[in-house]
Amino acid sequence: MEEIKTQTPVQPQKEHANLKARVITAAVYLVVWVALISMKWLLPSGGIAGGWGSLGFDVAFCAISIIGSYEFMRAIGGTSFPQHAITMAFAATIVPLYVVIEITMSEGLLAVACAFTVYVMFLMATSVFDPLKSTVKGTISCVFCMLYCGVLSTMLAAINHLEQNSMAAILMLFMCTVLCDTCAYAIGSVFKRWIPLKLSPKLSPNKTVIGAVGGILGGILGAMLAFVVIYYLGGINGEIIYAGYNNVYLTFTSDKIHPIVTFILVGLATAVLAQIGDLFESAIKRECGIKDMGKLLPGHGGILDRFDSMLYCSVVVLLCFGTIII
Repeated sequence: MEEIKTQTPVQPQKEHANLKARVITAAVYLVVWVALISMKWLLPSGGIAGGWGSLGFDVAFCAISIIGSYEFMRAIGGTSFPQHAITMAFAATIVPLYVVIEITMSEGLLAVACAFTVYVMFLMATSVFDPLKSTVKGTISCVFCMLYCGVLSTMLAAINHLEQNSMAAILMLFMCTVLCDTCAYAIGSVFKRWIPLKLSPKLSPNKTVIGAVGGILGGILGAMLAFVVIYYLGGINGEIIYAGYNNVYLTFTSDKIHPIVTFILVGLATAVLAQIGDLFESAIKRECGIKDMGKLLPGHGGILDRFDSMLYCSVVVLLCFGTIII
């Protein structure tokens, strides 16, 4: 009898390898995040807003600016070498510039605004003196790249160096975005067979409305966890509740609303914006005809594939913790 040869399905093996890569990358991401949080929490402040330990996060945010800009420029294309070089130089210096000026003179955002203006003027000069290669369309792409990757990365650094509630804001930002993404994926995978309504079929066919609801619930859960951690391990308004490590506590002076309610509302807004940011990233990739912005993070894609939601949420978290939660 002739032996029947069977072939092992390739697709399940590929999916299994991709899932394994995603899990390993997520585990490394979690370890790095915990290390940066611990550094920020435990190292003395030394009179610096956010403390000396916050410099670890600054390095990470600078890396997001540089690598994210490179991924964006490569995906969009259509820029000349001078435009590309000027953009990458700005991406490499914008976060350090903010940090140095903020630490020394507390005028970091003003320095960023001035630097961005100078950057745009240099880009405009390339379009004037090299119009054949440095097109206006390329200039607009570069400006958008810096707004998306460079300027929003400085918003992350601004959260990291808030005078008050810097630790609470960082916890909120990371926990909300991570749990939003995780819960959206988990709940969407489980319930999409019963509730298959697509969220945005043209931009991201795999995302469902029920997954978006799960993401919102995850964002709220992340906000509650952030509050519990900062409340019990730090304290509130200088009062030690449980541990009180390194005099890190939540400053909240409103007597009309409980702080956890405020955290939940901020978490809700963050979760909604996180998913909009994710869909916007999908729109960029669909426009460019690519699946991922890069391959730096196995199973996740590039830096922008991982941190798009966080960049998008940085402004609302900075606004809420810099002006509302005081």
